[in-house]
Amino acid sequence: MSILEQLRLLHPGWRDVLEVALVSFAIYRVLLLVYRTRAMQVLAGVIVLAITYGVAYLLHLAMIVYLLTLVFSYGAFALIVVFAPELRAALAQIGRSPMSRLFAHMAESEIADEVADAVERLSRSGIGAIIAVEREVSLEEYVQSGSEMNAKVSADLLATIFTPYSPLHDGAVLIRGDTIIGAGCILPLSQAALIDRSLGTRHRAALGLSEETDALVVVVSEETAAITVAANSRLWREITPVQVRELVAGRPLRQISAETGLEIHT
Repeated sequence: MSILEQLRLLHPGWRDVLEVALVSFAIYRVLLLVYRTRAMQVLAGVIVLAITYGVAYLLHLAMIVYLLTLVFSYGAFALIVVFAPELRAALAQIGRSPMSRLFAHMAESEIADEVADAVERLSRSGIGAIIAVEREVSLEEYVQSGSEMNAKVSADLLATIFTPYSPLHDGAVLIRGDTIIGAGCILPLSQAALIDRSLGTRHRAALGLSEETDALVVVVSEETAAITVAANSRLWREITPVQVRELVAGRPLRQISAETGLEIHT
């Protein structure tokens, strides 16, 4: 019986459509969790090994098939140990109820107020700062480059962290929800050519993080005290504290881009 004849015998019902939709959504969410993280590289390696296994099986390469079988048998346990933090984050995200998301959305305005207040203070004082607000893509891997924290977001704490000569002032603060999860963190530097030479390492780091994740990154220039926002691989300059509050609270950047200063495309 040919493949076409076998397909004609299939009579998919609404349950089959529902199962396919649920499995597709689950795969999409898993890919979204690992997108642009170190887990994505491991997933690519697993796919390469799977393809190699299939080719070896078809060519009857018994030794390679046996070795890859051992790798798949024990490699799963190794992946569980290596990616324990990512698994915890994934399970936590699955366990979030609609009610908890509602409370989180209500709390965003409070967090936005604290961040905007801190940015305004730092700008008035001419103190450089870089604050990254996590969105869908996890910033966990960047926490390891600095000092891990677990502190509620507050304007006083943010201003204290970036005080000159403090141990954590020369790096980025990472925020997840209403919690500061890292300080003094090193971010990837963008290799894009910046038009304005007054933009320094903080701006290049903010742009670099926005190229690799969907984070919203706020920068206060130490030289000019100007506030800049990096998002979606672009920089928006001359941002006001009020606009910072709106962005952190979840207002799309495109809605207020016309109200801001120079937009730099990279």
